[in-house]
Amino acid sequence: MKKLINKVAAAALTITLATVSGQSIAKDSSKPIVIPTHNWSSQVVMAYVIGGIFESMGNNVEYVPADSQAVYESIRNGDVTISHEVWQSSFGKSFYNAMAKGGVIDAGTHAAMTLEEMGVPQWVVDENLCPGLPNWEALKNCKDVFATADSGGKGRWLEGPQSWHGDLMPVRVDALGLGDDYVVKFAGGADALWADLAAAKKEGRGTIIFNWTPNFTDADGFAFIEFPEYTDGCRKADGGDGSCGSPKGWLKKAAHYQMPKRWPAAYTTFSRMSFTTKDIGQMAALVDIDKMSHQDAAKSWLADHEDVWKPFTQAGM
Repeated sequence: MKKLINKVAAAALTITLATVSGQSIAKDSSKPIVIPTHNWSSQVVMAYVIGGIFESMGNNVEYVPADSQAVYESIRNGDVTISHEVWQSSFGKSFYNAMAKGGVIDAGTHAAMTLEEMGVPQWVVDENLCPGLPNWEALKNCKDVFATADSGGKGRWLEGPQSWHGDLMPVRVDALGLGDDYVVKFAGGADALWADLAAAKKEGRGTIIFNWTPNFTDADGFAFIEFPEYTDGCRKADGGDGSCGSPKGWLKKAAHYQMPKRWPAAYTTFSRMSFTTKDIGQMAALVDIDKMSHQDAAKSWLADHEDVWKPFTQAGM
């Protein structure tokens, strides 16, 4: 009888240990969970935030630089495990195309809503440098306000890297009849956008740059230009003329289809993760305003916001 009681007690202890921090009885693989890093601050910081959460659960993590469009094919093939910032307007098509081929699953949606669009710093509107902004039609009379040394006498739109959106903005400029007055230039990365934003403020000049929300710029104020409303099929790639603006959209998470089987505890936690606009803005601000490294920013955010992320790891949610 005593032996039986001891066996029951040992079994109970095994079950208890296996379910600590919300982990299921199935044990996660010791192989590393591969997390991609792209070329904007919130995505990279969040990569290390999520990696830190996985590591706190006993998982191994590996980080790899990845193209923001091609990453879904990498997930499908199993070379990358997750994508934690799937922006609807920029990456939705690549995400769904990979899902249709098989190998990629939808791991849920963050609380934060998204917008990716051209715009101006709020002070450009407040100081009335281009009367009528943020309505796009005001741009017809303001090209000189946004001219730069490399724009050939035209106003300049500073887009993100061309790999982000292809020719979306050059097509829009022409479709709106602004091609004679404006030229689109592509930044090498997000850092170049923020450098221009800071320089424009210092020099007191106007600038039209690509930006997004959630982002660290939410705190300082940024005015997104109000273009013609987005509708299904309005973009050139979808059969339209491309004159429409960008849609407000979701921010999803993607995972390799084998993740729930190979890393069940980590996948459950990942599927529960839902960061807000404020959460993501805080992560980005630690790098873009406080000038911390992405790794240190993630450690700082995790230490200061256990109330946000620890519940994702716990059972009974």
